[in-house]
Amino acid sequence: MSMEPEDGDLIAEDGKIAVPPQVADAIRTLIAWTGDDPTREGLLDTPRRVARAWREYCSGYGDDPARHLSRVFEEVGGYDEIVLLKDIPFQSHCEHHMAPIIGVAHIAYLPRNHVVGISKLARVLHGFARRLQVQERLTAEVADCIWDNLKPLGVAVVIEATHACMTARGVRTPGVAMTTSRMMGVFRDDERSRKEVLALMGRGGA
Repeated sequence: MSMEPEDGDLIAEDGKIAVPPQVADAIRTLIAWTGDDPTREGLLDTPRRVARAWREYCSGYGDDPARHLSRVFEEVGGYDEIVLLKDIPFQSHCEHHMAPIIGVAHIAYLPRNHVVGISKLARVLHGFARRLQVQERLTAEVADCIWDNLKPLGVAVVIEATHACMTARGVRTPGVAMTTSRMMGVFRDDERSRKEVLALMGRGGA
């Protein structure tokens, strides 16, 4: 997936975003520090590739997730039950080691008097995920954004993810997933509603 240039970006001769020399130099320094030779053929263009990749990984800094919730629909035929988008895949990077966080999110809300296009819930998730993150904050940011902008009766966000900072380094324990959740409104205050939305998410209503 190519990344669109933003205002102020310089464009290189190949039509891609130009990488500032200090950024490329920093990546060359890292390559040398890890023990490889940044001047060998296979690594010559790596600094530019890495820099552009990180601009894409962190493209959420140029996105206001709330804008995706600005257009709502009131003609819903009297529908007043839970709206759930389940198993939304996402990728982020932890702010401590800049290692991948890969997982799925389940996002639900109970409309008050209007709904939003379901793709917008995924866009809110990706807007926050494409930043340096911790899973706990990502969960809260997604829930708070929906709560503040849609003004629903309830919001429930559950995120399940694996963290490369744990699976590929440090304790090196693969196959371990972390789960975080945030319940707001009726999903926090009413046990029956909370059990219902968790059951719909496949969380067994626990």
